This record gives sequence, structure tokens and C-alpha cells, in this order.
Amino acid sequence: MRLSVRNGFAALMIAIAGVSLAVPAYAQFRQEIRNDPAPCRGSGPAIRINVAGVSNSNGVVRVQLYRGIESDWLESGRWIYRMEAPARQGNMSFCMPVPQAGTYGIAVRHDVNGNGSTDIRTDGGAMSNNPNLNIFNLGKPNYRRTRFDVGNSVITLNLQMRYL
Repeated sequence: MRLSVRNGFAALMIAIAGVSLAVPAYAQFRQEIRNDPAPCRGSGPAIRINVAGVSNSNGVVRVQLYRGIESDWLESGRWIYRMEAPARQGNMSFCMPVPQAGTYGIAVRHDVNGNGSTDIRTDGGAMSNNPNLNIFNLGKPNYRRTRFDVGNSVITLNLQMRYL
């Protein structure tokens, strides 16, 4: 009897180890990274993000990478990578590495006063695929409208910042 309990425990530990090894790299959420252009000069996978229409040079611009699934899109703490840079009026570029080929969504926010909160009247935003925003979706379009595929290469997204 002792031998089978010990073998059962060993089998359970092996199964747990196997499950933890099977969890994809992007299961680790909330990693803050810096805007480094190097991954976009290589073979990828990465996303070159061009943001047009930054209204002014106040505050910071934050870019977040999400898995392109309903349960993660724009949910608090469910972003994979986040990077911030001082706002620069006009156009800004970012290079977002991705953990592996897959389906993702990008959200960009211009926090004009740098307070870390979304101020609807002053802050701007942009999202992958440039969906139309209106009073009914309050800046949170369906994940299906913002998701896109990344293979093992570098892709480019051209996003338009929008303000109220």
C-alpha cells in the first residue's frame, strides 16, 4: 500500500510539472518592458507600432499587449507587456516583442497629465485595427475588432490616436 501511495504522489508531481511546462510563455502577465527597437530589426516575432496624432508632449504614452481573446482584452491586469514613453506631439513609434506567434491586441493610451488614471475628457487612445469608438462601447470595442495575428516575423501596425 505504501508503495502505491508513493508512486501515486510521484505521478501527481510529474503531472503537475508537465502542466506547468505546457503553460505558454504569455501566461505570465504584467511585465513592464522598455521600448527597445532591436526586436523589430530582427526576424521577430514582434510588432512595430506607429502611433499618429499624439495631441501634445505632456504626460506619457502607454502601450499594452494583450492576448486576442475575450477574457483578456482590456481587462485589468491581463496585459502581457506594457511600455511607457514620454509623450511627443505628432507621431511616435514603439517596438513590442511578442512571446510567441499568436493572436494579440494592442491598446495605447496618452495619459496627458501623467496621473495613471484615464481622464475621459483629456486622455487619448488608440487600438489595433483602429476601431470606431462611440458612446455605446465607451472605448472598449469587442476583442474581435481589435485582434490580429503575429507569425514568426515583424509586422507593422499604424494606429491613429483619438481624443474626445
